[in-house]
Amino acid sequence: MNRAVEVFSELPKTCNCAQAVAVGLGHEELKAELAMCGGGRAPEGRCGALHAALRLTPAEEHESIKAEFRRTAGSEFCRELKGVYQYPCVKCVELAAKLAEAAIKKTR
Repeated sequence: MNRAVEVFSELPKTCNCAQAVAVGLGHEELKAELAMCGGGRAPEGRCGALHAALRLTPAEEHESIKAEFRRTAGSEFCRELKGVYQYPCVKCVELAAKLAEAAIKKTR
């Protein structure tokens, strides 16, 4: 989780939120695939960090991950997170990485 935040916060910026979650959790190979998933461009307008967390976890964990993300951040959609809830991107990265880590550990 902390590694994802470090990757996202590095300057010069080399990763968007989705890439930071993937790289932070050891999946550098997904960096190119997730390049267009930051800034509200993930499928359905979902938060890119959450999208990456879902990409990294088993399907049976997705509903609980989304529910916990919504409970903590207010929404799962980038536009709402930034506009309505004023939830910072770095906090989305931290939360998504934490939820993905927990889901991965749970299913091992």
